[in-house]
Amino acid sequence: MQDVKLDRALGLWSVVLFGLAYMTPMIVFGTFGPLATASQGTTAMSYLLASGAILLTALSYGVMSRVYPVAGSAYTYARRSLSSGVGFLVGWAVLLDYFFLPMVIWLIGAAYLSSAFPAVPSWVWIVAFILTTTVINILGIAFASRVNFVLMLVQLAVVVAFMLLAARYVAAASGTGGLAAAAPFFQANVPFSASVAGAAIAAYSFLGFDAVSTLTEETKDAGRTIPRAILIVALAGGAIFVAAGYVIQLAHPGFEFASVDAAGNEIAQKIGGDFFVVIFLATLVLAQFSSGLAAQASVGRLLYAMGRDNVLPSGLFARLHPKWQTPLANLAFVGLVGLAAIWMDVTTSTSFINFGAFLAFTAVNLSVIALYLRGHEGVRPLGVLMGVILPAIAAACDLYLLLNLDAHAKWLGLIWLALGAAYLAYLTRMFSQAPPEMDFVEDAA
Repeated sequence: MQDVKLDRALGLWSVVLFGLAYMTPMIVFGTFGPLATASQGTTAMSYLLASGAILLTALSYGVMSRVYPVAGSAYTYARRSLSSGVGFLVGWAVLLDYFFLPMVIWLIGAAYLSSAFPAVPSWVWIVAFILTTTVINILGIAFASRVNFVLMLVQLAVVVAFMLLAARYVAAASGTGGLAAAAPFFQANVPFSASVAGAAIAAYSFLGFDAVSTLTEETKDAGRTIPRAILIVALAGGAIFVAAGYVIQLAHPGFEFASVDAAGNEIAQKIGGDFFVVIFLATLVLAQFSSGLAAQASVGRLLYAMGRDNVLPSGLFARLHPKWQTPLANLAFVGLVGLAAIWMDVTTSTSFINFGAFLAFTAVNLSVIALYLRGHEGVRPLGVLMGVILPAIAAACDLYLLLNLDAHAKWLGLIWLALGAAYLAYLTRMFSQAPPEMDFVEDAA
């Protein structure tokens, strides 16, 4: 184990921007077609339902990040609050999200660039994404944060422009009264189950609100900053997604598209013409780069936490570069995993990401309840509402959304969990001993 520590260089808004970059607000356009189809034209309601579940879960993340201000996120919280075995399986499930999300991000970005420049092979774009983000993340979290700040400003500007153009289109077509319609939330001929099915997809857009907790050991005054950042990211994401889903659904009622996967392009063309389509596509690719930057940084730090715990080989995963104080080997490993995008498609690689996310969210909510029932001094004073009732509601919502994932995603998720249980049996000599315990105290050196 080295004597260097992660450098505390991040303030509140740097962490917030990092979380928003991970979420990628532009994803509301990239997933609009599948979401509108699943929800049968009630996209705004699906986002509202997903927002409610995420905000309740965000409260639990805020509680846990105060109690255990260390890197590791849901993995750390479950190990400490529930059991070491459960914590391991939660961490294993989280790897679905963390490992595959960067690859999916790079794959989507490469797909858009390939459509614009068909003469360039897709693998060239994938490798370019991986090399660029890896180098930036190796140079340090503060440098990556500065890059993300610029990229997020551009991305948010295009999101606002898209919404304004959509609103202008609706007003021109039906008058200003057309902007006050219930259809994106509720339609008499659409069952509520369709909106719930859409919410299970919509939750994908929120992936990353919790990722800021993995930056705890690099954040100034983490005990106050991280909980506030988690809630701000969840609130901001929910507001953006509900508002955008509402306006876009008004601009394009129903759920029929020339191409479901390219619905964002179709609507951009309708509301802004050729010039706006060019800006939209350029920013979407830029957003994928920004999101990949944050996603790779987070998984690198999750591997660092698991390596420091000896769940993964500490000689490789728990090492920091002496100059840049970043987990160089972990970041490079994530880049190598990302190369699998060359041989995969978006559907296959994204099919079971939400499985791990919902499982992790549920575990964090149950962790709060467990600490409250044990009388933990950091949770018990919050009272039964924050310590039991709200986390229980959030856990139920997360499990309900998990059950509404498609069967393919659930089967793949269960297979991944079975592999994790087998590895846990190996680590614990067939469960005859406990997995290595997490060290929750930072070195004084």
